Amino acid sequence: MSESEAVSQTERLRRWRLVLGGGAAEGTGCALSERDQGLDRALGALYDSDRRGGLGSSAPSVPRWLGDIRDYFPASVVQVMQRDAFERLDLKRMLTEPEMLEAVVPDVALVSTLIAMRGLLGGRTKDTARFVVRKVVEALLRKLEEPLRQAVNGAIDRASVNRRPRHAEIDWNRTIRANLRHYQAEYRTIIPETRLGHGRKSRGSLKDVVLCIDQSGSMANSVVYSSIFGAVMASLPAVSTRLVVFDTEVVDLSESLDDPVEVLFSVQLGGGTDINRAVGYCESRITRPEDTILVLISDLYEGGVAAGLLARAQRLAASGVQMVALLALSDEGAPAYDRALAARLAALGVPAFACTPDLFPDMMAAAIRKQDLAAWAAGAGIAAVPADPGPAPDL
Repeated sequence: MSESEAVSQTERLRRWRLVLGGGAAEGTGCALSERDQGLDRALGALYDSDRRGGLGSSAPSVPRWLGDIRDYFPASVVQVMQRDAFERLDLKRMLTEPEMLEAVVPDVALVSTLIAMRGLLGGRTKDTARFVVRKVVEALLRKLEEPLRQAVNGAIDRASVNRRPRHAEIDWNRTIRANLRHYQAEYRTIIPETRLGHGRKSRGSLKDVVLCIDQSGSMANSVVYSSIFGAVMASLPAVSTRLVVFDTEVVDLSESLDDPVEVLFSVQLGGGTDINRAVGYCESRITRPEDTILVLISDLYEGGVAAGLLARAQRLAASGVQMVALLALSDEGAPAYDRALAARLAALGVPAFACTPDLFPDMMAAAIRKQDLAAWAAGAGIAAVPADPGPAPDL
């Protein structure tokens, strides 16, 4: 066996030993280095059922353990282990301690947990929680703001036609098509008597966007991302943005969109769901249906009147509102949702699919350009819910 093969075999045994746990007489019998022993202890404290007491709620070692896993693992693994600790060992209540909050690595899942627990936070802990949430929000803004800003502004500019464009604003494809009759065979060129460009004259509110967000517990991460995107769109002069959250009650948080942290701490995660009531509120606020995009972000488990929701959706689509149902706005994978209701909405012209935060800017740009969003989803590799063949509801 060559030296490289021997090293590879040793590494494989080491990894299996760390996966399986146990002492030298168990598993592979592989001896661990001093650092690996520390790594093994960190894994065992969380995943060995006979060692759960080591991370109990009264154990002062939890902040130290959180520090250890940051030393041993990359940030992505640390976040997974933190979530596992909160779920497997019931450590969520420890987040009411500021020392604990200062030790964790902030991520979207932690923000969702803190929002759900906000009623238990007070004093210094609440201040620390706000600091943690703001840190995550600022990181997400740095990542997501510019792509959304560019996508929305670009779609707005291209949605309007400028008939006296400057050179940099000329839409060459449109201009060529409009001037094909002026083709000069002798010179093998087109004389552009008519120039068409991307409109940049009006920077007022050209589109109305309504984000209608389900704040039930299963939608927690979607609430976080929706608040970020809502804040970004609210800062764009060409878009008028409204953000509405709901459970069995409806709350309009549009006035707080300049501070997404305040929006998040105004959300009440959990409780029932009345989607029909929420969409009814949004419908009452729509004044320019043909220039309005209504994004319903919900798993569609309706606790209200499903027939009423379908009737509203049909009415909105008929009026010219471009409505889409996002079953989740997160990167957690395939969501659970009410398939029957999603299919009925799709049959009414309201496409239903889950969307990742990275693809949301492109989706909004497609909506502004009035593209078929089901077709856009297919092109982006997203499986939209197939339309239900049943009859549409009577109005």
